Formats: sequence, structure tokens, C-alpha cells
Amino acid sequence: LSSSCLVLSLLSLHWALLQMGQAFPSTSDYLQRGWQRLLEEGEGCAKCRPEECPTPRGCLAGMARDACDCCWECANLEGQICDLDNTNHFYGKCGEHLECRLDAEDLRHGEVPEPQCACLSHLALCGSDGKTYAQICRFLEVANAYPDANLTVAHEGPCESEPQITSPPYDTWNITGQDVIFGCEVFAYPMASIEWRKDGMDMLLPGDDPHISVQFRGGPQKYEVTGWLQIQGVRVTDEGTYRCFARNSIGEVVAVASLTVFTPDQLNLTSFSLPKAHMTPEDYRESEEDYY
Repeated sequence: LSSSCLVLSLLSLHWALLQMGQAFPSTSDYLQRGWQRLLEEGEGCAKCRPEECPTPRGCLAGMARDACDCCWECANLEGQICDLDNTNHFYGKCGEHLECRLDAEDLRHGEVPEPQCACLSHLALCGSDGKTYAQICRFLEVANAYPDANLTVAHEGPCESEPQITSPPYDTWNITGQDVIFGCEVFAYPMASIEWRKDGMDMLLPGDDPHISVQFRGGPQKYEVTGWLQIQGVRVTDEGTYRCFARNSIGEVVAVASLTVFTPDQLNLTSFSLPKAHMTPEDYRESEEDYY
């Protein structure tokens, strides 16, 4: 009888451990960390012994005290789930310049809003590395990731620099009579202007050609501008290399893209092979160097 009770006890313990293991979702590290924290801390805090605390590493959002206000642990990054109530300590605390917010906007039907860490500032700043950061939280992530770089804030606002083409136009092809659009997305401070040219032509596009048009708008990100070159009812004579020039008071950059135009008869040839879809960023840099 005692042997049977022992076997039943062991089976019950094994089942309980399996159930406990299923309580740790593998898809969310911070959720698993919350469950582990509850198991380790239990119902109360033991006497604080700082010398026994582990040393947290790779904390991109800085460090925060644990629930017992004893040991340091990695704080939560921007966008991670957090504890909205300061009396709780399940998901963890947000890092420096971050706060826990409950954003109920942009929710789909049936979704439950979750509190997430959000940056307190949306002002861009310039780092000592000459790079512009969207806000202080992004800057701190890089600074914490590379502590040996001794990265500091040079000044508020973006760094003044020549334009950077964040999304260049791509090589493309089409059939006569169809429409073609080239896009060019540029980041710069001061803001950049965009011009379009075609190799072999002296004038800026669109010129006086009614089937070519140029459009511009700010964005999609702050300090960015996007330009489009549209060719309606493309002709064989439109084939060639097009250049997107972006310039401000600091400098100028250019990105190139080629347009290949085919007739319906050419596409019907069985031995006909289409060109590759678009260039790589390295191709753009090489073409830019060749042009200058």
C-alpha cells in the first residue's frame, strides 16, 4: 500500500511540473521572465544581500531595481509590455526616459490593449558620432550597446549633414503604353530639394513633356522628403538612365535607375529574357562614383 501511495505521489508531482512548464510561453521572453520572477520571489522579499545579486548585462534601456528594491535588472525597452501599476512587478519596469502607457488606439476588433513602454520625448537629437537619432530612447539604446564608444549628445535637433537617400529609385522595365513610376526618399537637415534628370538631356524633368510629371511631399519620416517621377504611356524613346539628385546647403547626393522599354512583339519571343528587377545599394554607390 505504501509503495502504491509513493508511486501516485511521484506521478502527481511529475504532472504538476509539466503543468508548470506549460505556463512559460516560449514566444515572449519578458512574459517568461515575469513567471520566473514570481516563482523566485514567492509571496515576499527576503533580506537584501547585494553581494549575492547577479550582474545584468546588455541592458539597452538601462537598469532598474527589482520588485524587492534590492538587485539591479535590465529595464524594459520601448515597445515592450510593462506594469502599468507601480505596485505590481510582473513584466518589469521601463527604462530611462520611458514610461508605461496604455494605448487603446489602432486596436482591431476584439483585441485587448496592453500597456507598453513609450518614450517621453519625440525630439530628434545629434550624437557625437555625427548621426541623427529620432529621440533620446533610440540614442540610449545605441549608447548602451556600444559603451566603449563613449557616445554623447552633441546637441538637440538633427545633425547638419548632406542628404542621405534612404530609399532610392529601382531599375525597372515595362511595355510601351504602360505607366512607370520612380520613387526617391531622402533624409536631410537642412531639408533637401529633389531634382530628376535623364542622361543625355540637359533640362530638368518634367520639362515641357506632358506625359512626364514630377511630385514631391514631406515624409514619410521627420526631416524626410519623397519625390516621384511618373511616365504615363511609356514610349521606346523613354528608355534610359534616370537620376534623382538630392541637395541642401551641406552637399549633394545622387541615385540612378534605368528604364528598359519593350514592345509587345519583343515579349512574345520565346528566347527573350527579362533584365534583373533592380540594383543593389552597392551598385548605386558605384554608379554615383562613376558619375562624379
